[in-house]
Amino acid sequence: MAKLRRIDAELVRRKLAPSRTKAQEMIQAGYVKLDGEVVYKPARQMDPAQAIVVDLNDSPDYASRGAYKLAGALEILGEKAPQIKDKRCLDAGASTGGFTDVLLRNGAASVVAADVGYGQLIWRLQNDPRVEVRDRTNVRQLQAGDIEPAPQVVVSDLSFISLTLVLDALKDVAASDADFLLMVKPQFEVGKDKLGSGGVVRNLDHHHEAVSAVVRYAMKIGLHPYGLAASPLPGPAGNVEYFVALKAVAQDFSEGATPAVTVEAENNRVVEFINEAELDVQIWEAINAGPAKTNGKIAGGVEHDA
Repeated sequence: MAKLRRIDAELVRRKLAPSRTKAQEMIQAGYVKLDGEVVYKPARQMDPAQAIVVDLNDSPDYASRGAYKLAGALEILGEKAPQIKDKRCLDAGASTGGFTDVLLRNGAASVVAADVGYGQLIWRLQNDPRVEVRDRTNVRQLQAGDIEPAPQVVVSDLSFISLTLVLDALKDVAASDADFLLMVKPQFEVGKDKLGSGGVVRNLDHHHEAVSAVVRYAMKIGLHPYGLAASPLPGPAGNVEYFVALKAVAQDFSEGATPAVTVEAENNRVVEFINEAELDVQIWEAINAGPAKTNGKIAGGVEHDA
C-alpha cells in the first residue's frame, strides 16, 4: 500500500493549488472532493491513487461563510455528530442563517432561527416554511416553554459572550433529551490578557482552557460530551474555534459520575459519552487535529506535548 499523504499537500503536488495555504482555503471552503466526497479537513489522509476533483463552481450556495464551519464539523465528527434528519432544531445566534442552512440541507424538519439582531436572515431562509424566525431574541434569557415544540437539536454561533453564560438557558428551552452542537470561541472564553494581536488566541494551552471550561460547566448542569472537533475554517480574524457535541441526560449524576452510553430507540443510535478521565486527552486531540496546530499558532513557537 502506498504511503498516505495529506490532501492539502497532494493538491499542491498535483498542481491543483499554487500553495499549501491556498489548498487549505479551497478545502475549507468545500471546493475539493476526494473520490466524489466533499472534504473539509486539510489534514485528511489519502492514498495517492485516490481521485481528487476541484470544482470552484460546485460549492454549496450557503447563506454565509460560517455555514462551512458547521458543515465541516459534521463531516469530521461523522457518527459522533448529532442526528439532524427529521429533528426540530434551534439555531442560537442565527445571524444571516449559515447554520440554519446547513441544518435544513441535512434534513431538519424545522429550524428556529434566533438572533438578538433584526432582519439579518437571508431572504431565502426567511421565506422557507421550515424556518421560524425569532429576531430580537436574547438566547441568554430563554426559558422553558418559550419555544414549542421544544428543540431536539441545538446549535450555536454566539459572539461576545461566554457559552457558560448561556448554557443553562439553552438547556432549559430544549427537549429533555436534546442534542447540542455548540461552537466554542476561545477569544470569548479567555480573558483579554490572553489575547494576542488582532484579538487572536495563539497559545494552545488557552484553547484547551476555553474548551475545558465550557465542557466541564456543561457536565455540571447535565449536558454530557460525546464529540469534539476543531472547526476546519478559522474565524475572520484567524481564531480557531471548536465544536462540542453534548447530550442532555435526565438522570441524576450529582455525585460526579458520567453516563457510559445511552441508546436512542428510534434509530438504534448509541452515544458513547466522554468521561472525566478522558476529557483532557480528547480536547488535546481535537486541538492537535485542527488548524491551530497546523498553522503553528503556539506560544513561544513551542509545540505542546499532549
